[in-house]
Amino acid sequence: MIETLSSLHSTFATLWVVWFFVLFTGIILYVMAPWRKRGYERAGDIPLRDELPPSRR
Repeated sequence: MIETLSSLHSTFATLWVVWFFVLFTGIILYVMAPWRKRGYERAGDIPLRDELPPSRR
């Protein structure tokens, strides 16, 4: 049992790196997606707004 786990350690370490690479790439693609541009622009304009939103009046 011990030999089996130690021999699989390098395989699991490699899979762990691959998993994080896929996860990181997915997050980057999600954040940089063109359809999210309008939301980012609206969020970036928040400090420049002069009026309060209707829920805070």
